[in-house]
Amino acid sequence: MDIVPLLPMTTPRLSLRLFTPGDADDLYAYQSLPSVARYLYRPAHTRERSEQVAAERAAHSVWRADGDKLALAVCRRDEPGVLGEVTLALADARAAQAEIGWTLDPRHQGHGYATEAAAALAGFAFDRLGVHRLYARLDVENTGSVRVCERLGMRREAHLVENDLDGDRWGSEYIYAALAADIGGQSGG
Repeated sequence: MDIVPLLPMTTPRLSLRLFTPGDADDLYAYQSLPSVARYLYRPAHTRERSEQVAAERAAHSVWRADGDKLALAVCRRDEPGVLGEVTLALADARAAQAEIGWTLDPRHQGHGYATEAAAALAGFAFDRLGVHRLYARLDVENTGSVRVCERLGMRREAHLVENDLDGDRWGSEYIYAALAADIGGQSGG
Protein backbone atom coordinates (compact mmCIF):
# COMPACT_ATOMS: atom_id res chain seq x y z
CA MET A 1 0.00 0.00 0.00
CA ASP A 2 1.27 3.48 -0.84
CA ILE A 3 0.89 5.69 2.24
CA VAL A 4 1.24 9.08 0.46
CA PRO A 5 -2.48 9.50 -0.39
CA LEU A 6 -3.33 9.00 3.31
CA LEU A 7 -1.08 11.81 4.54
CA PRO A 8 -0.73 14.17 6.22
CA MET A 9 -2.54 13.14 9.37
CA THR A 10 -3.68 15.88 11.68
CA THR A 11 -4.57 16.12 15.34
CA PRO A 12 -5.87 19.17 17.18
CA ARG A 13 -2.33 20.59 17.49
CA LEU A 14 -0.15 18.55 15.15
CA SER A 15 0.44 17.52 11.58
CA LEU A 16 2.15 14.18 10.86
CA ARG A 17 3.73 14.10 7.42
CA LEU A 18 6.47 12.40 5.48
CA PHE A 19 9.92 13.83 6.01
CA THR A 20 11.48 15.89 3.24
CA PRO A 21 15.21 16.33 2.51
CA GLY A 22 14.77 19.89 3.81
CA ASP A 23 14.07 18.53 7.31
CA ALA A 24 17.69 17.45 7.82
CA ASP A 25 18.61 20.42 10.05
CA ASP A 26 15.60 19.89 12.34
CA LEU A 27 16.33 16.15 12.46
CA TYR A 28 19.98 16.80 13.30
CA ALA A 29 19.01 19.21 16.10
CA TYR A 30 17.69 16.35 18.24
CA GLN A 31 19.12 13.18 16.67
CA SER A 32 22.67 14.48 17.31
CA LEU A 33 22.09 14.65 21.07
CA PRO A 34 23.63 11.81 23.11
CA SER A 35 20.66 12.02 25.51
CA VAL A 36 18.31 11.16 22.60
CA ALA A 37 20.53 8.53 20.96
CA ARG A 38 20.91 6.70 24.27
CA TYR A 39 17.34 5.41 24.10
CA LEU A 40 17.62 4.54 20.40
CA TYR A 41 20.49 2.07 20.89
CA ARG A 42 22.75 3.74 18.36
CA PRO A 43 25.29 6.56 18.20
CA ALA A 44 24.19 10.18 17.91
CA HIS A 45 23.74 11.30 14.29
CA THR A 46 26.28 13.36 12.43
CA ARG A 47 24.95 16.11 10.17
CA GLU A 48 25.70 13.89 7.17
CA ARG A 49 23.77 10.98 8.70
CA SER A 50 20.79 13.27 9.39
CA GLU A 51 20.79 14.37 5.75
CA GLN A 52 20.89 10.74 4.62
CA VAL A 53 18.08 9.72 7.00
CA ALA A 54 15.84 12.62 5.95
CA ALA A 55 16.31 11.70 2.27
CA GLU A 56 15.67 7.99 2.92
CA ARG A 57 12.51 8.73 4.91
CA ALA A 58 11.24 11.09 2.22
CA ALA A 59 11.59 8.34 -0.39
CA HIS A 60 9.98 5.47 1.53
CA SER A 61 6.19 5.40 1.72
CA VAL A 62 5.14 1.79 1.10
CA TRP A 63 3.61 -0.54 3.64
CA ARG A 64 3.33 -4.16 2.58
CA ALA A 65 6.33 -6.34 3.50
CA ASP A 66 8.19 -7.31 6.66
CA GLY A 67 10.63 -4.54 7.51
CA ASP A 68 8.75 -1.72 5.79
CA LYS A 69 8.96 1.37 7.95
CA LEU A 70 6.93 4.55 8.03
CA ALA A 71 8.62 7.54 9.69
CA LEU A 72 6.58 10.72 10.00
CA ALA A 73 7.71 14.19 10.97
CA VAL A 74 5.76 15.61 13.90
CA CYS A 75 5.04 19.31 13.29
CA ARG A 76 2.83 21.88 14.98
CA ARG A 77 -0.04 22.81 12.72
CA ASP A 78 0.48 26.53 13.30
CA GLU A 79 4.30 26.78 13.13
CA PRO A 80 7.05 25.59 10.79
CA GLY A 81 9.67 23.08 11.89
CA VAL A 82 9.90 19.47 13.04
CA LEU A 83 9.33 18.69 16.74
CA GLY A 84 10.22 15.04 16.44
CA GLU A 85 9.03 11.86 14.77
CA VAL A 86 6.78 8.86 15.10
CA THR A 87 7.61 5.56 13.44
CA LEU A 88 5.82 2.39 12.53
CA ALA A 89 7.73 -0.72 11.44
CA LEU A 90 5.96 -3.71 9.91
CA ALA A 91 7.41 -6.57 11.94
CA ASP A 92 5.25 -9.35 10.51
CA ALA A 93 2.97 -8.68 7.53
CA ARG A 94 1.18 -12.04 7.72
CA ALA A 95 0.39 -11.64 11.42
CA ALA A 96 -0.28 -7.88 11.04
CA GLN A 97 2.09 -6.88 13.82
CA ALA A 98 3.94 -3.58 13.92
CA GLU A 99 6.32 -1.77 16.23
CA ILE A 100 5.56 1.84 17.10
CA GLY A 101 8.10 4.39 18.29
CA TRP A 102 8.53 8.10 18.88
CA THR A 103 11.38 10.52 19.40
CA LEU A 104 10.87 14.13 20.36
CA ASP A 105 13.33 17.00 20.46
CA PRO A 106 13.92 17.57 24.22
CA ARG A 107 13.00 21.25 23.74
CA HIS A 108 9.44 20.12 22.93
CA GLN A 109 8.97 17.42 25.56
CA GLY A 110 6.49 17.81 28.40
CA HIS A 111 3.65 19.25 26.30
CA GLY A 112 1.87 16.01 25.38
CA TYR A 113 3.06 16.06 21.76
CA ALA A 114 4.50 12.51 21.87
CA THR A 115 1.25 11.08 23.24
CA GLU A 116 -0.88 13.03 20.75
CA ALA A 117 1.25 11.97 17.79
CA ALA A 118 1.59 8.34 18.92
CA ALA A 119 -2.17 8.05 19.52
CA ALA A 120 -2.83 9.32 15.99
CA LEU A 121 -0.31 6.89 14.50
CA ALA A 122 -1.68 3.96 16.55
CA GLY A 123 -5.22 4.71 15.36
CA PHE A 124 -3.95 5.00 11.79
CA ALA A 125 -2.13 1.66 12.11
CA PHE A 126 -5.25 -0.11 13.36
CA ASP A 127 -7.91 1.67 11.30
CA ARG A 128 -6.17 2.27 7.97
CA LEU A 129 -3.30 -0.22 7.79
CA GLY A 130 -5.07 -3.22 9.32
CA VAL A 131 -2.57 -3.81 12.12
CA HIS A 132 -3.75 -6.43 14.62
CA ARG A 133 -1.09 -5.98 17.32
CA LEU A 134 1.04 -2.92 17.98
CA TYR A 135 4.01 -3.05 20.33
CA ALA A 136 6.71 -0.72 21.67
CA ARG A 137 10.18 -1.62 22.99
CA LEU A 138 11.74 0.89 25.34
CA ASP A 139 14.55 1.26 27.83
CA VAL A 140 13.16 0.92 31.37
CA GLU A 141 14.90 4.18 32.31
CA ASN A 142 12.95 6.05 29.61
CA THR A 143 10.15 7.06 31.97
CA GLY A 144 8.67 9.54 29.48
CA SER A 145 8.05 6.75 26.96
CA VAL A 146 6.66 4.49 29.70
CA ARG A 147 4.07 7.20 30.42
CA VAL A 148 3.24 7.54 26.70
CA CYS A 149 2.62 3.77 26.43
CA GLU A 150 0.38 3.83 29.49
CA ARG A 151 -1.56 6.88 28.23
CA LEU A 152 -2.14 5.02 24.96
CA GLY A 153 -3.73 2.14 26.86
CA MET A 154 -0.92 -0.29 26.06
CA ARG A 155 -0.20 -3.05 28.55
CA ARG A 156 3.26 -4.00 29.79
CA GLU A 157 3.84 -7.53 28.51
CA ALA A 158 7.50 -8.06 29.37
CA HIS A 159 10.45 -6.77 31.34
CA LEU A 160 13.68 -7.95 29.72
CA VAL A 161 16.53 -7.62 32.21
CA GLU A 162 19.95 -6.54 30.93
CA ASN A 163 19.08 -7.75 27.43
CA ASP A 164 21.07 -5.14 25.51
CA LEU A 165 24.63 -3.89 25.79
CA ASP A 166 24.70 -0.19 24.94
CA GLY A 167 28.40 0.63 24.79
CA ASP A 168 29.53 -0.50 28.21
CA ARG A 169 26.13 -0.23 29.92
CA TRP A 170 23.68 -3.10 30.19
CA GLY A 171 20.20 -1.90 29.42
CA SER A 172 16.88 -3.45 30.28
CA GLU A 173 13.71 -3.11 28.19
CA TYR A 174 9.98 -3.08 28.65
CA ILE A 175 7.70 -4.40 25.94
CA TYR A 176 4.30 -2.71 25.80
CA ALA A 177 1.56 -3.81 23.41
CA ALA A 178 -2.07 -3.35 22.44
CA LEU A 179 -4.45 -5.12 20.10
CA ALA A 180 -6.68 -3.36 17.59
CA ALA A 181 -9.64 -4.21 19.83
CA ASP A 182 -7.93 -2.41 22.73
CA ILE A 183 -7.24 1.05 21.27
CA GLY A 184 -8.30 1.12 17.61
CA GLY A 185 -10.40 4.00 16.34
CA GLN A 186 -8.22 6.86 17.62
CA SER A 187 -6.74 7.97 14.30
CA GLY A 188 -6.37 11.61 13.40
CA GLY A 189 -8.16 13.09 10.38
